[in-house]
Amino acid sequence: MAQQMSFFSAEACRPRVADLAGLLCGPGRTVVFAGTTARLLLPVGAHWRANALVRACAERGVTAEVTACDQTGAPTMRTAFRADLAPLAGAWGTDLAKSVPVGFAPDGAVLRMWVLAVGRWQDGTYLLPLDGAAPGTHEPLRAALARAGLPAAMYTTGDGDPALRLVGRRRLARLRELVGPPAGPGCADQWPDVSRMRVVS
Repeated sequence: MAQQMSFFSAEACRPRVADLAGLLCGPGRTVVFAGTTARLLLPVGAHWRANALVRACAERGVTAEVTACDQTGAPTMRTAFRADLAPLAGAWGTDLAKSVPVGFAPDGAVLRMWVLAVGRWQDGTYLLPLDGAAPGTHEPLRAALARAGLPAAMYTTGDGDPALRLVGRRRLARLRELVGPPAGPGCADQWPDVSRMRVVS
């Protein structure tokens, strides 16, 4: 018998601009212009992530490009300034004080964007990195994951960066169910998959 798709999975949801909140769970930031439009900025550390994120934004009607950061020169995905991004920016606070909306509970589409942005394997467990420059978001996001049926532990990587760590077959299977299949070429090695639990070093 075919497994029933979760109502909250990415595949069951129509793409929405609101899904881009997943980028803000990680190191993504918003920039507001004139109080009426906003853009999203996100550092990207791999070519496959850049391609997948630009494609995911386009599926939501949002044009994005990858360019060098003005300050660091590192690859950064950015959208155009758009009025439909202003509510998202407002819900997550200002660039100087990013905060998690009260009662935030990520569905599969939001989690998929978080995985696309920064999700990765380390030592056989799955990490969802956080924004090191916004420590006030860490505990609310841990609580939000728990509300989505994904209890996670706070974790610090070898580079000193904060992340939420998911351990155990049941939790990883739940994450995989919610985020759906790998987004495209190159991403399978860092995509949540129970079979990789014991083979990733």
